[in-house]
Amino acid sequence: MRKIRLSFYLLLSAIILSCKGNSVETAEIKAQRIAIDENIEADPEIEEFVAPFKEHLNKTLDSTLAYNPKDMVKSDGDLNTAIGNLMADIVMEQANPIFKSRTANEIDMVLLNYGGIRSGLNKGNISTRSAYALMPFENEIVVTELSGEKINEMLSYLERAKTAHPVSGIQIEMDQNYNVNRAEIKGKKIDEDKTYFVATSDYLQQGGDNMNFLKDPVELYKVDYKLRNAIIDYFKKIDTLKVEKDNRFIRK
Repeated sequence: MRKIRLSFYLLLSAIILSCKGNSVETAEIKAQRIAIDENIEADPEIEEFVAPFKEHLNKTLDSTLAYNPKDMVKSDGDLNTAIGNLMADIVMEQANPIFKSRTANEIDMVLLNYGGIRSGLNKGNISTRSAYALMPFENEIVVTELSGEKINEMLSYLERAKTAHPVSGIQIEMDQNYNVNRAEIKGKKIDEDKTYFVATSDYLQQGGDNMNFLKDPVELYKVDYKLRNAIIDYFKKIDTLKVEKDNRFIRK
């Protein structure tokens, strides 16, 4: 053992001595910003290779799925909008059968975020591309089991937000100062001793948009369903969109 240690120290000393007198120079790194814009010439071979895939993709994205009888924009209401109601109702309709088949329970309400609506829907034909513009993110639908106390925290959040966050399954009535006068889920007053199944996006459930009341639920259920895919599937099964602003979330 002593011989091994001695050999190690001799080797280490030799390395240190061999490094003495050697100079160390700092490497110089140069960088250049290259703009990616219309000034870059396309490579004909790459364009030829990509062309059939591009054609197939555009055909898929632009094929008509449904018809929208009027323009929808997210700025057309105070606390609820036609397009926000549409998105929340789609989550309820598309995710609830999956959730029920897995848990024997039903979704009580849906909560999404106003900022998650990334575009409007123009009057006319609705396509898969429309759904991608509306929801470009990879957000998935999840169901959180929340206590009645957490639901009241949600209402306090909505009072502070003063924003048309899309909801479904719940009716909220506020006064002119955005204080909640009345709130009912499926026609019944909120019971703090009860739990509620709230469908939302995984982004919000993790505290996005400061919706911290969705974190640490009684139970969290994954639906394995992207929000955008739910929108596309809904468009495929209907002929004409029939969604309006209503009294689900209002001020009096």
